[in-house]
Amino acid sequence: MTSSSTPPGFGLSHVEFHVEDLAESAGHLMNRYGFRTAGRAGPAAGMPASGSLALRQSHTTLVLTQALADDHPADAYVRRHGAGVADIALSTPDAAAAFTEAVARGARPLAAPRRHDDGRTTATIAGVADIAHTLVDHDAARPAPLPPDFTAVPRAPRGSGGEGALQTVDHCAICLEAGQLAPTVDFYTRVLGFEVIFTEHIAIGAQAMDSQVVQSPSGTVTLTLIEPDVTAEPGQIDRFLKEHDGPGVQHVAFRSADIVRTVTTLRGHGVDFLPVPRAYYDMLEARLVPARHTTTELRALDILVDEDHDGQLFQLFTRSTHTRRTLFFEVIERVGARTFGDGNIKALYEAVESERATARGHRP
Repeated sequence: MTSSSTPPGFGLSHVEFHVEDLAESAGHLMNRYGFRTAGRAGPAAGMPASGSLALRQSHTTLVLTQALADDHPADAYVRRHGAGVADIALSTPDAAAAFTEAVARGARPLAAPRRHDDGRTTATIAGVADIAHTLVDHDAARPAPLPPDFTAVPRAPRGSGGEGALQTVDHCAICLEAGQLAPTVDFYTRVLGFEVIFTEHIAIGAQAMDSQVVQSPSGTVTLTLIEPDVTAEPGQIDRFLKEHDGPGVQHVAFRSADIVRTVTTLRGHGVDFLPVPRAYYDMLEARLVPARHTTTELRALDILVDEDHDGQLFQLFTRSTHTRRTLFFEVIERVGARTFGDGNIKALYEAVESERATARGHRP
């Protein structure tokens, strides 16, 4: 069945993680990343099979859900993948209409429209593999409320992390199996009305991958879709697919207004970031001159910098604390740039090779 109607616009309502231990996962995000508890849902809200917390920081809402019964979807998700992103929830002025339109365009329905006690409606469609998209009524002219069925937590406890350091979700990166990039892009563009904003083939030594970025017309939902190049040697995408047991979200990127201040704060609260070879900064000035932060600041904090025709971006990645090492976070600051740091991939590879060559030259 096809439809000639225009797909409704979407914003980002929240990102939902299915987790093994709700208290432990929430504590990690609060004490290290500065999120606070904004609401809770579970048996008291008529959902005896699960317990959930809504965490907030600036314009970002994360939902953590732990299964309390074997038949809850979070139980099957965690057993297969470990903790991870199970739902990228989309806000829309009319969730029921958006659901009907998406199904007419080929989306697989997971949950029919349901009206909640607060008068809002939700409905759910399947996205990539085990990632769902819950559609949530939301008037964009008003502040984002908690997801339906959540009760606000009075005097919400805050973690010890840096409150307000992370502004919003910049993008989610999704690893796909080989051959699935084109049909996945087709799903988001044809069914949900997203637009392709970036396409690239990335070669890293003997490894390679293909990537396309899709974005909602509002610009508030961005998905980086990546598949391995089977003509090259297996690499990090292949490892993710094996350890995660299929496609899924590899990382969530959080936007920062000042990455030097944000990373300094997060490091002070115990967040561990991936180290960058010193040669990267020795070779940096041959590539570009940082527009906002100094090379000394970037080197001290292992922050990467790249640029495109619109400006520069600064980014770095956390060391994964996931039991399978399949999920991590990114912190990114955009100074006009609209791309995703692809130049850093090549620069990092060259820096690693330079350090290896230097080490070989100093061997007795």
